Amino acid sequence: MRYVLMATVGATALVLAGCSKSQNSYGNNNFSAPQSQSAASAPSAEVSRYAAEDAAPGINVTAAPGVAFTYRYAFRLPAEKLAAAQEAHAQACEALGVAKCRITGMRYRVLGENSNEGVLLFKLDPALARAFGKKGIDAITAAQGKLVDAEITGTDAGAEIAKLQALKAQATAELQRLDRELARKDLKDDERSELQNQRQAIATQLADNKTNTSDQQESLANTPMEFDYQSGPAVQGFDGSAPITSAGNVFVNSVSVTIGVVLTVLAALAPPGVIVLALFLLWRRFRPRRKATETPA
Repeated sequence: MRYVLMATVGATALVLAGCSKSQNSYGNNNFSAPQSQSAASAPSAEVSRYAAEDAAPGINVTAAPGVAFTYRYAFRLPAEKLAAAQEAHAQACEALGVAKCRITGMRYRVLGENSNEGVLLFKLDPALARAFGKKGIDAITAAQGKLVDAEITGTDAGAEIAKLQALKAQATAELQRLDRELARKDLKDDERSELQNQRQAIATQLADNKTNTSDQQESLANTPMEFDYQSGPAVQGFDGSAPITSAGNVFVNSVSVTIGVVLTVLAALAPPGVIVLALFLLWRRFRPRRKATETPA
């Protein structure tokens, strides 16, 4: 019994060591967003708390062979840190090389003084997609942001490829049969014309089959990933899970909006008001005065 127990403990240790090694195998990619000296000296406990809340969703390719996945992550973070986080993600993709990661699209828009948004599109090696998404989330939490939405969709590309290959085999057999018929010398002209039309239709089907098969194979070889960035708080509006903080934010926003509206009205009405006042004063200064009438004695 003692030897069995020792063997079990040893096997468990080997499994844990293997898992630890696989989890750290992608840890050399640097997703750290550029930060100022004050931001870099912030307590790491807060970053760790955000990282624990933002678990990295993903699906290993070994867990679903033959399935082509598409990843989409949505982040919300402070406006002044959005561009730096987006640049950090782009640099991390470039560091992997074009064989492992390619940037297929990018957008950054300034919507207001404290409002901006961005989008970054990638095509990744499927084996790296999950780890790349995790590192991307870590960069956002380091920039005091949060993951607010994650979506992973998949299509069974392997089954579709098998179906296309079966259709290809059938079409190829039919094409060979038509070629044998066309090789006959005793065919009438109308029969030969009909067989040639059938052969052309089969050839078109084979060409479409080849294109569709290539598309499915490409979807298995490259995993699309989308990062959406928005500035602002992680939860829009009133957050019932943090009522005091939300109430304070609503109060501050209300005060800011009220002051902004008052200043806007003053800015809009002040210039014409000054002009009207100046004209009124000039009119009082230079208006013709009536002579006082003499009263009878």
